[in-house]
Amino acid sequence: METITAELVLRAYAAGLFPMAPDEQSDELEWFCPQERGIIPLEPLEAIRLPRRLMRSVLAGHYRLCSDEDFDGMMQACAQATAERPETWISGRIRQLYGELHRLGHAHSVEVRAKESGALLGGLYGVSLHGAFFGESMVSRVRDASKIALVHLMAALRRGGYKLLDTQYITPHLARLGGVSVPFIAYKQQLEAAMMQEGHWPDDISLEALAAEITLMAQRSKGR
Repeated sequence: METITAELVLRAYAAGLFPMAPDEQSDELEWFCPQERGIIPLEPLEAIRLPRRLMRSVLAGHYRLCSDEDFDGMMQACAQATAERPETWISGRIRQLYGELHRLGHAHSVEVRAKESGALLGGLYGVSLHGAFFGESMVSRVRDASKIALVHLMAALRRGGYKLLDTQYITPHLARLGGVSVPFIAYKQQLEAAMMQEGHWPDDISLEALAAEITLMAQRSKGR
């Protein structure tokens, strides 16, 4: 059996698969390939749904948005048990692998932090490969933190020339932001096209850096 390395994980993503652990304590990994795949369209802008109340929160700039300030801390936050999610698939083996992907420049976090204290309030992390970003997990410690991180992610990906935002599955949370499920054959076509592109992860994902893109998204999206 082939040893699972960071390089193998990247090849799997390029083929449409992703790994998860059975539980937090397991050293084993399982490969998943949903036949209905969750995505959030990055274009056209009219396909994006951004609720007006959320966009007011984003544009108010109450928090500091940053990327990769503490990638492992972001993974730890996503792995913590909550009332809605008492168990996690983010095992020590997963953290080790994605930490290596981060060091290779293929995994990134979007972090929502308190302006004064710098405390981590929420965010997300995922894998960047060519023109695709594969969202892995998100967390909120204050209202809307993960949604604010996701809006900044969408703007950053659009700015960086990415073509695909893969969410693996669709939840009501993601559906409210325009997430849809597509048959795997349609997903694979989008994935193959994204693998032919080269996205550029931005150094700065703050509101100041992305204000023009976020404002355009707010104006053109089908918000409610």
